Amino acid sequence: MALRDRLRRVLQRPGSVDLAPYEAVVAAAGEREPRVRELPDAELAGAARAAAGDLAGLCAVGREAARRALGERPYDVQLLGTLALLSGHIAEMATGEGKTLAGALAAAGYAVRGERVHVLSVNDYLARRDAEWMGPFYALMGVTAGWVGQRSAPAERRAAYAADITYASVSEAGFDLLRDRLATDPAALLLPEPGVVLIDEADSVLVDEAMVPLVLAGETEAGPATAAGPGTGARGYAELVRRLRPGVHYTTDDEARNVQLTPAGAREVERSLGGVDLYAPAHLDTLTAVNVALHAEALLHRDVDYIVRDGAVRLVSASRGRVALLQRWPDGLQAAVEAKEELESSPSGEILDSITVQELVGRYPVRCGMTGTALGVAGQLREFHGLEIAVVPPHRPRVRVDEPDRLYATAVDKEVAILEEVAAAHAAGRPVLIGTLDVAASERLSRRLDRAGLDHVVLNAKNDAEEAAIIARAGERGAVTVSTQMAGRGTDIRLGAGVTEGLLVIGTARHHSGRLDDQLRGRAGRQGDPGGSVFFTSLEDDLVTRYAPEERSTAPADERGRVGSKGAHWIVGHAQRVAEGVDLEIHRNTWRYHQLIGLQRGEFLDERDRVLRGDRADRLMAGRHPSHHAALVGAAGAEAVAEAARQVLLLHMDRCWADHLGFLADLREGIHLRSLGRGLDPLTEFHREAVPAGKRLLDRSRDRAAEAFAALTATEEGVDLAALEAKRPSSTWTYVVHDNPFGSLDERAFRGLVRLVWGRR
Repeated sequence: MALRDRLRRVLQRPGSVDLAPYEAVVAAAGEREPRVRELPDAELAGAARAAAGDLAGLCAVGREAARRALGERPYDVQLLGTLALLSGHIAEMATGEGKTLAGALAAAGYAVRGERVHVLSVNDYLARRDAEWMGPFYALMGVTAGWVGQRSAPAERRAAYAADITYASVSEAGFDLLRDRLATDPAALLLPEPGVVLIDEADSVLVDEAMVPLVLAGETEAGPATAAGPGTGARGYAELVRRLRPGVHYTTDDEARNVQLTPAGAREVERSLGGVDLYAPAHLDTLTAVNVALHAEALLHRDVDYIVRDGAVRLVSASRGRVALLQRWPDGLQAAVEAKEELESSPSGEILDSITVQELVGRYPVRCGMTGTALGVAGQLREFHGLEIAVVPPHRPRVRVDEPDRLYATAVDKEVAILEEVAAAHAAGRPVLIGTLDVAASERLSRRLDRAGLDHVVLNAKNDAEEAAIIARAGERGAVTVSTQMAGRGTDIRLGAGVTEGLLVIGTARHHSGRLDDQLRGRAGRQGDPGGSVFFTSLEDDLVTRYAPEERSTAPADERGRVGSKGAHWIVGHAQRVAEGVDLEIHRNTWRYHQLIGLQRGEFLDERDRVLRGDRADRLMAGRHPSHHAALVGAAGAEAVAEAARQVLLLHMDRCWADHLGFLADLREGIHLRSLGRGLDPLTEFHREAVPAGKRLLDRSRDRAAEAFAALTATEEGVDLAALEAKRPSSTWTYVVHDNPFGSLDERAFRGLVRLVWGRR
């Protein structure tokens, strides 16, 4: 059976989960609906529990509870989505088809079976909105629900996690897990044992952000990291590289993902630093600091990769075009960008623990989710998460008209054509949503629209707090909305009065992923509404110049600069396929590194949990230092000594783990030097050193703890743990690491190889 299952997974087409069994269940639920409608409110919860093992009965009760509590009777297709989720699949449901309600029905279904459910969303706003919106429905179903947000106090978090169903953003659930991993008292733990996770916008969470590390950092006795250098810091290096000239002192690669000093640049830097030998072993830290500052200056761009808001650098999510709350680059790069913008440095400190989104989701025995665009990443959902896709048909047929791309020879020709298209639609009273790739592009287009006298609103990372209000008006007659990435994902654009042709979506360039294109298109034509979409592209777009620079088109353009050649159109599609292939291979390669770290973390945490909850620490110390242990017991009592032993061992386990993470980060970044120089596989070389280091980890922590325990003193008042407490972090904070946007050096080499391979396909 196991072999047959594996063969089925290999041969199965993406999105081919058979809906026929679900359709039969939905039909049976419809037959039971009249009887369920006769039940009083007080009996619905009992009926739901009684139907826990009966899907048709559960759907019938859930439908009636939703009708009474929310005034919405779920469509048959919403029940199909619910059943797909209850089967542990990803439900692909188009925009406006009611994913939130389908997810709530599934969450309630799991809960009445006795499962604890976490519904993870992409931000705090959606977590709170959906929890409060669905609250009356859950009450009728006899299950409890809560939500966790960034500002939730510990008591509020504990209450929310004690509920049957907990709504939270992915990052907040991850941060709470990291805090639990530093707990020194079982009573302080927040998260229960993982059960079911239901993921909203599953493609974004499980693919786009799968390898994003969530980080817990803190001030420790080691102190925060500082940039090395001869009498200078991040601000000094920023001023130094700002004086360097591109093409003379440094060069960038074709993808603008790497930058390096030229010989002339190295000489200029050495002169500016007082004549040091930049490449001497003694000045390796200086060379690193210069390179980090140069990357910040040349490769990270304001209003593209980040914005400056309220005196701080705010990263922009590459997949959503919105400010990525709590997100930062690794400390050296973050400090370099802040110095570049002449801002105060934000706290850095030491990383105490981290976990990737993929590892976080992988903790749950049961995983499911919903999104409007899953098929484009079906292979990754299957490979990395073991998830299949159930494609749920829309309630009403889609009538949106998706036009073929309009391709232009130059970016200028394309921009002129976009303005003409917007002007024509606006004059006809048709609402227009224009999707751009970044903040800078949205503001550049906004200025052109102003010059053309076209009233419009702009939605980007600078005003994303106004997103819901802007999107609410985007479907009104004659409205023109310029937005980065997926405008209002999670919010429907409703058509205003007199809008007969529907919303027109205009893409100003193809994204690096066709799935993001589909998400933009999906803003129009919701629930059978009329609508249309068209993408304007050019042979000068970043996608083409970065991922298909070797491809050249000789096709002629007409008097407006438009190119009709199939070969020229192929180049754009080819560049997008290469970009998608590169991202997939980078994801796969990064996952291989994190897989080993995850295995080591799992073994380490199992032992830490046994120490936290049991007497392992006390027995260890009694065995290592029997006389001293007995003396402490005689002075302070067995219970106080057992607790002291636990605190000592937990402290040194946590310190050793933080040191190990730092070692692995340095190892991964530096392993390329040996692997590339000797023609070796970087991953193999990483394992060669990381595996033995991991095996020594627990023994090292026990040795250090035993040494510290031997120095403890005690009186009748208890064991003196003052020195121990001083070594614990004085403060902690959480953030999301935007993994080095250029990748580690071995990844950059790997990226070039992958680009070459995919470019030949």
